Parts: sequence; structure tokens; C-alpha cells
Amino acid sequence: MIILMAGLPGTGKSTLARELAMRTSGRVLGKDEFRHALFTPEEIEYSTRQDDFCQGLMLQAAGYLSARDPAKLIFLDGRPFSRRYQIENVLSAADSLYQSWRILECVCSDETVRQRLEADANRDKHPAGNRDYSLYLQVRSRFEEILAPKTLIDTDQPLEDCLERALAALVNPD
Repeated sequence: MIILMAGLPGTGKSTLARELAMRTSGRVLGKDEFRHALFTPEEIEYSTRQDDFCQGLMLQAAGYLSARDPAKLIFLDGRPFSRRYQIENVLSAADSLYQSWRILECVCSDETVRQRLEADANRDKHPAGNRDYSLYLQVRSRFEEILAPKTLIDTDQPLEDCLERALAALVNPD
């Protein structure tokens, strides 16, 4: 199964994806990790073109991993999936791989996002160098509603509650 981790920057997608992968023996494919593996710091541009390129490679990797182990859960992380075409590309790829899919959309309060982004920046924790509150506001302003079936995860709630809701969605979508 391919699981899209959707949501604005700082809403907890990566934290949730990592925890879910550990609990399910799944695999997280992260756009930012792909970007940093492929490009030197001078070549990183945080553009839609580069993001789309990395997502294409993530989908190829998902295909390879799915062929090796069709039961493997693959979590696609590192992109807000703020545009419908980005989601459609993943769902089309999942269909071509004969893989089911789920969308987990992480949401939380603006204040929680601000705190998380500031904490990550202070610890130099996140690989995306452009990830800050102004990016969050920019992406939020152009975020296209996800029309495909999805499960909303309110990451203001305790992590265990979020995990329980997400795991239930992987078995039975809302």
C-alpha cells in the first residue's frame, strides 16, 4: 500500500510517518532525503520542478519496493501535496503498481506549527533549508482541498491518539 502523508509544513507528517513505519515494518520515502542525496547544496533550489522530479523518483522507488514485497507499506513524506495534480500523480502510480493507497492529512493549530518550526530551526533538525513559518503561510494560501478520500489526523492530539487513528485508517479508510 502507498500512503500519502499530506499536510502543511510543520503539521507532523514526518513524525507520524516514521512512527507508523516502525509499527508496521513499513518504509518512509522522504522528498527532502531524496533531494539531498541527489543534489549538492548549490544545486538545491526548492522549486516545484525539483520537487516533482524527486517525487517521480520516489514513485519509482515505491514501485521497486512494491515489486519486491507487495505487502510493504510505503509512506510518501516530505511534500504537503498542496496541489491536486501531485496527489493524482501518486494515485495513478499506485494504480499502475496494483497497490492500494491511503491519504493521511495532518492538521494542527497555527500556534503548534509555529512552535514546531521554530524548534526544528533552533536544533537544525530538518533537512529542508526553506522550512519556516512564512513557507507555511505561503503553502497554506495556495493549498488546494484534497478531494480524494482521506483521513484527517489532528496532530495537536497526543501522538498515540494520532497513531491509533492512522493505523485504523490503513485498515479501513474513513
